[in-house]
Amino acid sequence: MENKCQKKIIINENIGLVHLCIKKFVGKGIEYDDLFQAGSLGLVKAAAKFDYTKGLKFSTYAIPVILGEIKLLFREGGSIKVSRSLKSMAIRISRERESFFIKNGREPSINELSKILETTTEFITEAINSSSVPISLTIVDNKNSSGQIDIPTEEIEENLSECISLKQVISELQSFDRILIILRFFKKHTQSETAKILKTTQTQVSRREKIILSELRRKLL
Repeated sequence: MENKCQKKIIINENIGLVHLCIKKFVGKGIEYDDLFQAGSLGLVKAAAKFDYTKGLKFSTYAIPVILGEIKLLFREGGSIKVSRSLKSMAIRISRERESFFIKNGREPSINELSKILETTTEFITEAINSSSVPISLTIVDNKNSSGQIDIPTEEIEENLSECISLKQVISELQSFDRILIILRFFKKHTQSETAKILKTTQTQVSRREKIILSELRRKLL
């Protein structure tokens, strides 16, 4: 039981590593959610096998494991057979994540989803990883005559620093502003979609967005 609790804590505290690792893969042919699902599986595997007695930082051990799962998704084309129960749970998770985000201005942790949906964290993670879509490693790329997709892994430490700084300044925003920024730049909603969720107008969203971005730039520079 103690090991299970410890593993849950590690996963919840390090979910940011997944977002960090998939940053360089965005735009390579697989949707962000699918990359996140593969990366999350890598995080779970890393948490299960990590050995503190060897003196390594968890992030040092976990990042290669997470990247490995993402690369595997590219190599295998996301060809995973999914059971009906996993598909059903994946739909429920999607609805709960959206509802939780609107209420709290952030994504729920795996542990929180487990409590809300009254199931295990393992099943939640498996369901989240159940909707990967196929992709070919020989997609035509105008910038690459060979047609091969380059899977970059460099600048991990630098990106980690940037990720932590950005997360910090966003957390300091007022609730409305924080949700607006997350909807626009993390959830990829349009200004009109964001306005509808926040029950305001597209013009107001546009004006407020400019003010918030200006403030974020000032704090980060």
